[in-house]
Amino acid sequence: MAPVSITLNNNNKVPNVGLGIWKLDPASNTDTIYNAIKAGYRVIDGAVDYDNTKECGEAVNKAISDGIVTRDEIFVVSKLWNNYHAPKNVKPAVEKILADLQLDYIDLLYIHFPLPFSYVPVESEHYPPGFFTPNQKEKENKNIIELENVPLHKTWEAMEELYDPKKGIIRNLGLSNCQGVLIQDLLFGCKIKPQMLQIEIHPYLPQWRLVEWCHKHDIQVTAYSSFGSQSFIELGSDKAKKVTSLLDHEIIKKVASNYLDATSSDVLLQWAIQRKLLVIPKTNSLKRLPANLNFSNKFPQGLSVEDMDTIKGLENGIRFNDPWEWNNMKFPTFI
Repeated sequence: MAPVSITLNNNNKVPNVGLGIWKLDPASNTDTIYNAIKAGYRVIDGAVDYDNTKECGEAVNKAISDGIVTRDEIFVVSKLWNNYHAPKNVKPAVEKILADLQLDYIDLLYIHFPLPFSYVPVESEHYPPGFFTPNQKEKENKNIIELENVPLHKTWEAMEELYDPKKGIIRNLGLSNCQGVLIQDLLFGCKIKPQMLQIEIHPYLPQWRLVEWCHKHDIQVTAYSSFGSQSFIELGSDKAKKVTSLLDHEIIKKVASNYLDATSSDVLLQWAIQRKLLVIPKTNSLKRLPANLNFSNKFPQGLSVEDMDTIKGLENGIRFNDPWEWNNMKFPTFI
């Protein structure tokens, strides 16, 4: 079953299943993205901070030149990184993304985090800057992350100037890693309502109320980390190591056994799209690419009410991506 097309609040459309490219293997990510497009993926979810924007552009442009897709058939996502929130820095940051992608427009641009790090020029040797801020010394105070005094609505206003749903260099606008009260405050003053919110969602952290509130206000929601701790185990997270992986969880495996040939990953993705979420699973395995795209074939009637209720019991509030824990800086993003 092909991914379902979701209509955004500006009447643009986006498939509900895409490829997340965070932590793709640097040695093969261009080939992985290209082969994903060949396999049928039409959403490629990237970000400046993933440090593979050029490779993403190479794969997309090769797929276009090879006749696999046209430009308007592929939905390319990027994210404004934290060092570029000041309004004067937004357009140059977007132009840098476009130059790296070798594309004329971005289909969806998120504000990656509501955290305005101090500016690092796009021409800097530190680009993409990650957690680097300019007054750090190379061998001292590496754990200090400096912030700029930039309210979120000012960044949003600068992005609005680049937006047009049909001809802008940004076709859709989004927020990532934002809580409801911050989004509500933005709605009170923005000209363009966000088309999308991207947040961490999995059975341990289902975020029921935030999803309900966004849908009520006609903002679609993309779930990242659908497999829970998996990516964070790879990063060496102690928190992730202490919890049972959702892919190995006996309850998820038991639910999967109720459906022919279904796996734990199939169940976790189906659970999300059944909640009207969009999903962006990542894999470095060419064999897994079709499975992560076509998982709904295993569930012709969807997950049963009983199985959805069973999965609901896994909620424990564990959040794996929390800026409070970044370098012990205690950013209050989710408190």
